[in-house]
Amino acid sequence: MPALSPLIGFHAVMARIKRHGDTVDHIYVSSERGDARARDLETLAAKEGITVHKVERARLDRITKGDTRHQGVVAFVFPAPQVQSVAEVLESIDGVPLVLILDGITDPHNLGACVRSADAFGVHAVIVPKDKSAALNEAAAKAASGALETVPILSVTNLARALDELKEAGVWIYGAAGEATQNLHEIAPKQFCAPMAWALGAEGAGLRRLTRDKCDVLVRIPMVGSVESLNVSVASGVCLYASHSARIAAVQ
Repeated sequence: MPALSPLIGFHAVMARIKRHGDTVDHIYVSSERGDARARDLETLAAKEGITVHKVERARLDRITKGDTRHQGVVAFVFPAPQVQSVAEVLESIDGVPLVLILDGITDPHNLGACVRSADAFGVHAVIVPKDKSAALNEAAAKAASGALETVPILSVTNLARALDELKEAGVWIYGAAGEATQNLHEIAPKQFCAPMAWALGAEGAGLRRLTRDKCDVLVRIPMVGSVESLNVSVASGVCLYASHSARIAAVQ
């Protein structure tokens, strides 16, 4: 049987119960929390037959190894079902595909924040490499604020092959790269309305060479201040918003 792992924070725990309640074994809630939010969580858990234990906050602090951002709630969960292939991702999409590819994001907080942006801007799936990528752990789940439970995550052994599969299915790959000659504002809105994927690399290192070579278009985010680059989670939000806003405008 798969091992249980802690999932912290109200958003993450509520989202897991709603989407994969059968993977939640039990929940600890701080005895200090008697507010409406805690009561709503307990009501939802009861409907799913999930046991909620009231415990001292200090116990939650120990479980999370001093990470006090748990907000007074920790669930113990089994791994949620994951998509297994690019084909499965594409078959599950209802509408024009929008995919986020994260190449070499090793900070779980950045990874979670990127997935949170993906959820906010209508991304159908996030693809990450199995190697040289942050784990989808409790830190990533907390930063994602529940989005790990709503956005399918595909972890692939060969990222270049996954990009080829997307391209063969008619999905255009747009890579965010500081050295690109074309900037984000120069992309025609109709291009964002076609099947597409955004590929972003780690801050500083950027996209790996093979990933960059697989991109159909390289785009830079125009910068007017003194900083040379954006945090990858911010950059992903900027790029995804550009796609999302173009798609919203196209149907109005």
